[in-house]
Amino acid sequence: MLHCGSGCCLALLLVWSLCVSARCRFPSLDHIRPRASDRAQGRAVTELLRRLLGNRSAEFIVSINGSLSNDSLDVCELRSTKNNKVVATGSTGVAVASGIYNYLKYFCNCHVSWSGNQLDLPRPLPKLTGVLRISTPHRFRYYQNVCTFSYSSVWWDWPRWEREIDWMALNGINLPLAFTGQEALWQEVYRALGLNQSEIEEFFSGPAFLAWNRMANLFKFGGPLPQSWHVNQLYLQFKILERMRSFGMIPVLPAFSGNIPKGVLRLYPEARVTRLGPWSHFNCSYSCSLVLDPQDPLFHHIGSLYLSQVLKQFGTDHIYSTDTFNEMTPPSSDPAYLSAVSRSVFASMTAVDPQAVWLMQGWLFFSDAAFWKPAQIQALLHGVPLGRMIVLDLFAETEPIFSYTESFYGQPFIWCMLQNFGGNSGLFGTVESINSGPFKALHFPNSTLVGIGMTPEGIEQNPVTYELMSELAWRKEPVNLAKWVSLYAIRRYGNTQESLTAAWRLLFASIYNCSDPHYRNHNHSPLVRRPSFHMNTGLWYDPADLYKAWKLIMDAAPSLMSKETFRYDLVDVTREVLQVLTTSFYRDIADAFKKQNLSELLTAGGVLVYDLLPELNRLLSSNRNFLLGTWLERARSLAVDDKEAQLYDMNARNQITLWGPSGEILDYASKEWGGLIEDYYAQRWGLFVQTLVECLNSGQPFKQAAFNQAVFQIEKGFIYNGRKYPTKPQGDTYEIAYRIFLKYFPQALNRL
Repeated sequence: MLHCGSGCCLALLLVWSLCVSARCRFPSLDHIRPRASDRAQGRAVTELLRRLLGNRSAEFIVSINGSLSNDSLDVCELRSTKNNKVVATGSTGVAVASGIYNYLKYFCNCHVSWSGNQLDLPRPLPKLTGVLRISTPHRFRYYQNVCTFSYSSVWWDWPRWEREIDWMALNGINLPLAFTGQEALWQEVYRALGLNQSEIEEFFSGPAFLAWNRMANLFKFGGPLPQSWHVNQLYLQFKILERMRSFGMIPVLPAFSGNIPKGVLRLYPEARVTRLGPWSHFNCSYSCSLVLDPQDPLFHHIGSLYLSQVLKQFGTDHIYSTDTFNEMTPPSSDPAYLSAVSRSVFASMTAVDPQAVWLMQGWLFFSDAAFWKPAQIQALLHGVPLGRMIVLDLFAETEPIFSYTESFYGQPFIWCMLQNFGGNSGLFGTVESINSGPFKALHFPNSTLVGIGMTPEGIEQNPVTYELMSELAWRKEPVNLAKWVSLYAIRRYGNTQESLTAAWRLLFASIYNCSDPHYRNHNHSPLVRRPSFHMNTGLWYDPADLYKAWKLIMDAAPSLMSKETFRYDLVDVTREVLQVLTTSFYRDIADAFKKQNLSELLTAGGVLVYDLLPELNRLLSSNRNFLLGTWLERARSLAVDDKEAQLYDMNARNQITLWGPSGEILDYASKEWGGLIEDYYAQRWGLFVQTLVECLNSGQPFKQAAFNQAVFQIEKGFIYNGRKYPTKPQGDTYEIAYRIFLKYFPQALNRL
């Protein structure tokens, strides 16, 4: 068993005991407090520990004392008893859960993640010398993105939600987005307004696309939403809110943005409505949404009706999220108009909840920077009283907005790491940026920072970046990244092998340290993109570092295959290597075609299509975290009959491939999963190579447009192939990975 010596414990006590920065406080946020009693929060943490540690949970004594913090900043104190128990006392349930997780990480070398836990607790528990005090300078630790509900949690049941909320508590999250089930409430509002059922069904998109329906980007596509969906999601939301609040979290609830069904115009023909232009290559069959002018009295009426329903059904913690101009340009750039818009939106909230605080994504200022100049940004923000709006600096690790808006012109903001687009597979991180960024924001002149957050479009990838980011909320200065990740490797595997810490140091200094300006983590690899001669082959790191790390991990593999966390990382790193090699073979294919060398084309294309991609499919199919079948089975399991099952299956398949009826946002949400490689990506590459061979044999040029038409049949065919994919792993991960290593490691080195 591994545990720290007393010297290590004292050092960690110093590192983790944090001071509170002297900076702007907002009395307007003082009423934002946990709803659950201290005793209820204590029970929630005790139950979490029982789920996590089983019988060993009895060795922790939990106590919540809200008066431990006199400034709304969470704190936890831990000490050992004479009979080898650990007493944890904190200001909230979240504070105690994250304090105990800190102890589990740094004194017991334990680890909790989406891809498995490593919970070999020492017996007895390591003793603390004195009191370990853990505190945070951040009022809020925010989590989730409006897109996460479609890209990751759309098909979740309650057990999966329960695990996620436990993970949130352990990682110190106290301000989570809670958007599940809102369509059930909207249906009641629309019915109360006088819309008929067909008008409502024409409006809601299918489950996998609800995030963009909510943001007025599209409607109808993938629908209609069955009534059973509303019932199921409402049931989930009640349980989600109850559990979040039991830990002392502040769930963020949805509010009205102005997005309306066209049936509203039948009832209110005089309403002032803007028809938006097409969104992301969709035509007006599914986009060109209708947005009600916030200055129209009807906006106030509908917004108040909806928020009244929210409060009646969900209760409230007084923070509401809505986005008025997400990826769409306002009809006027007049600052007076923009101030009036935000004033009206906020008024529709305060009419129902006088203590309302508006949480707004700052994404619009980045995505439409040509429109949002300083005067326009300030006007929108100042339509709401200072301190009654919190802005999410959504992509701050790469595109921080606070630094050129004078800290959002006085409105409080949260520094967020976005990290992932589309829930794509692929190793990625910006560790130097996230290690320094929150502290720069904290010490920015007249900073209005009130928290830090994580806003990925999709989760269940790159667990190391989320562990680092959540831990930084409790630090007073940046960490030593090499030391931090060495300790991460030790606790993730419960093993001190130097090869593993060396591998992780290599990964952290390369693939996890993207510093390219303005880089967005979409997986650009040719592997998951429709083949063409204009593919992105660039990397932000030296692949030699990835290959060295791969070898070190392979060397350690035989003795570690019993660890779920290690098996996941072995698959993930090997997958990344094969993704890079796919790019290399693609270059060979393109070069051979350009030189009209049929032999070289057949060799490179043959290796890619008939060996590398099948091997990748076998590798991914050997681990439960990389199965297409799981995604599809979760979707179908929510259906009450075959018709619903087919609808959900189509939604699940379309989102990760075509993303639209005709590939409007093709491959945006790509995934490298067993089954998907075989029946989607490999089929496209097979057709590409076959087409090039036919072109060389016939002397005809390659025509991309004709190829796109042909490959679209493969893409669409996958969505409707009706095939059932395995939901349990198949094959021996080590055997498959070792075979791949023997074949491709020498090639990888030769291709550097």
